[in-house]
Amino acid sequence: MARALAVGWGEPALFSDGGSGRAGALAALVGGSAVSNSELGKRADLLVLAHKPMQLKDVAAEVGSARVVLSLLGATPVSQIEAAYPGAAVVRAMPNTAVEVRAGVSCVCGQEVAEVEQLLSRVGVVMRLPERLMDAATAVSGVAPAYVALIAEAWVDAAVAQGIPAAQAAALVGASLAGAAALLQARGMDTLAVRREVTSPGGMTARGLRALEQAGLRSAFANAAVAVAATQNTK
Repeated sequence: MARALAVGWGEPALFSDGGSGRAGALAALVGGSAVSNSELGKRADLLVLAHKPMQLKDVAAEVGSARVVLSLLGATPVSQIEAAYPGAAVVRAMPNTAVEVRAGVSCVCGQEVAEVEQLLSRVGVVMRLPERLMDAATAVSGVAPAYVALIAEAWVDAAVAQGIPAAQAAALVGASLAGAAALLQARGMDTLAVRREVTSPGGMTARGLRALEQAGLRSAFANAAVAVAATQNTK
């Protein structure tokens, strides 16, 4: 997620890691420098936390104080971040990796810090939620790129099975997904209206939709949401 945000923002920054070399790689990619955690605390105007949740106290001890903290730590409430960084303005965010192409969704809670929400709005949609809904939001938007990738993969495979060459099938599915998403947005996410527009009684779309329903599409998504939420609750 740190890489996705850094690429989406596209500006030089200060980066730190635990010895993996990722900080240097990101600095080389977007500009900036790889520094120590203590130097981050001295130089950074905004501290973005993208390490593992269990490292919170250790990293905070090395960084020291911070003015504004943007936490990307899963299943880590604002109160824990505030305890680790006393006096800092804390924003908790759950972006998805589409921020890399400035088409992401970032759910946020915590203090309303204009500079943080402005930064996130540069890489996609920002939605403020009560903290109790953050894990549920992760089970919806955070997983979206992976879910859509799986759907696209299955769709391409089905097209290939019908005789369409793989490269053409991939292009056809990709363009169709993008167009359908744009249409839904233009219709205010009125999914029923969009389905009715393209579904003739007894037609091919109706038969396809019926097959998807019979295969358990809705229950599959419901089960996936429960599974992700359960994982969040065990962290």
